[in-house]
Amino acid sequence: MLPKTDCKRMKKGGISCKPIVAFVKINNLATHFWKHRMSTTHRYTLTISCPDRAGIIAAVSGFIAQHGGFIVEASYHTDQEAQRFFMRQEIRADSLPFDADEFRRRFAPLALEFVMSWQLADSALKKRLVVLVSKQDHCLDDLLHRWRSGELQVDISCVISNHDDLRSFVEWHGIPFIRVDMPGNDAIAKTAAFEKIAALFEQHRGDCMVLARFMQIVPPWLCQRYPGRIVNIHHSFLPSFVGAKPYHQAYQRGVKLIGATCHYVTDELDAGPIIEQDTVRIDHGDTVDDLVRYGRDIEKTVLARALRYHVEDRVLVCGNKTIVFR
Repeated sequence: MLPKTDCKRMKKGGISCKPIVAFVKINNLATHFWKHRMSTTHRYTLTISCPDRAGIIAAVSGFIAQHGGFIVEASYHTDQEAQRFFMRQEIRADSLPFDADEFRRRFAPLALEFVMSWQLADSALKKRLVVLVSKQDHCLDDLLHRWRSGELQVDISCVISNHDDLRSFVEWHGIPFIRVDMPGNDAIAKTAAFEKIAALFEQHRGDCMVLARFMQIVPPWLCQRYPGRIVNIHHSFLPSFVGAKPYHQAYQRGVKLIGATCHYVTDELDAGPIIEQDTVRIDHGDTVDDLVRYGRDIEKTVLARALRYHVEDRVLVCGNKTIVFR
């Protein structure tokens, strides 16, 4: 809108400022519409990791430009210690003359030249989550709310649990609930239980296994089968206070910060690449119950953020670290 002094001058000259005000409003509305349209446009997301060298960005961007591709978001990073280059680009699918499969076929020779580890994700194909949970429902509840509202653009294929406590809640959402018992002291039976979980993950064509407070240790063989595809929310700010009852440990130590960590699961317990973390300040007046309550709130937030980064292909693994293009 024009300043009042300018409007007064225009009115003295017999000119109305209403059309200009209307134009500004319409222009702002158009800008808002365009931004929304761009955020929901069908896109391909290209992620790349390769040895660092000159010309990588030029080669990849040149390939896309050669076919008329329109890059709407681009991120780059070089890990100086590993001398490895990381890239993420979002390309408007309708700007290319071919589909995702043809993109992959044509891009393969370039990827081979630069020794790339790469993948192309299609935004039209939602990631399929298989959620594992025990008795605590706060993380699952938050995920289902974000999924139901459309905030988290995924398909939840099923929920697997070693208890029946959350069955009615999950089935109310129209999601299959599958119980897999976890015998406490029977190693052979526990291995069979995890083999069943692995079979269910394959049966439901899962892309990501989410441990939403699943209180069982995933065996090494399962971690190795799905590297970078099992996400766990840990109820402490790792690497501090690992194991059971971290909030009780934190209370006994008199810490001033507690937090939560979301990481990829590896065969080393609670030591996989970290995707997201956050903390909350506490003081001497907080009880153990207060810490647990604060912790549940932050666990939900950290898991939701980490899953968003994962399903949007914003996380690239570098050794035991991650590069997160937020």
